[in-house]
Amino acid sequence: MRATALRCIRRVIVALEMLAPVFITWPNEEKVEEIKNGFFSNSTFPNVLGAIDGTHINIPAPHEHQETYVNRKGHHSIQLQAVCDHKRRFIHCYVGNVGSVHDQRVFRLSELKNYLDDATKFPNNTHLIGDSAYTLHEHLMVPYRDNGHLTQKQKNFNFCHSSARMAIERSFGLVKGRFRSLLTTLDMKRVDLIPKYIIACCILHNICLLQNDEFPGLSETTPVNENIQARGELVAINRQGAFKRDNLCDQLPFRHI
Repeated sequence: MRATALRCIRRVIVALEMLAPVFITWPNEEKVEEIKNGFFSNSTFPNVLGAIDGTHINIPAPHEHQETYVNRKGHHSIQLQAVCDHKRRFIHCYVGNVGSVHDQRVFRLSELKNYLDDATKFPNNTHLIGDSAYTLHEHLMVPYRDNGHLTQKQKNFNFCHSSARMAIERSFGLVKGRFRSLLTTLDMKRVDLIPKYIIACCILHNICLLQNDEFPGLSETTPVNENIQARGELVAINRQGAFKRDNLCDQLPFRHI
């Protein structure tokens, strides 16, 4: 019976994985306008195409290369990097890196790294928003690093930025609340099937939201990683990102008290 159940689960996972291009899609220009307006309505942060973050899915210790799966909390895990819209629906998912890999390296290994340099992916001056684990870019806004000397405008920027970025934390909370094995430990022995299972859960999450099937999920707060990684080839692009961020900072209405 167990073997039959496992075969059925694998068949469902494969079938759902084939639907990923239908239910997890990068927005077209018309959809971008809806997402921008949604994020602005929720946070007053303008031109947001999506919120990005990563989360760890705990797994049993694999038989091979166990140490590479150990994350900063000491658990064996597989990483899920995702971008969501203002309605907490995933518009991009990348899964499969081992727990020891830094968020920024996961990002560089994903196709999102190439997306940043493709202006057609970010029409009308749009951008993603992410925490300080990511590198500032014209199409990826991160908060000002708090060195104890931030101006009131910079503090306000960080506050509005955080309000918008809560969408991805809520997305992770919802998907883990609905599929509880993602919240505790995903007890699968075949490591090669784990990413497929996680993607299947993300697809079902989107389908549920499209059907207005809400679920009282658990909120997850991802710790901010303050690592600074210097990469010379990004200096020119970072200047563009810094210029854009400073302009946004000057234009944002004050919400932070």
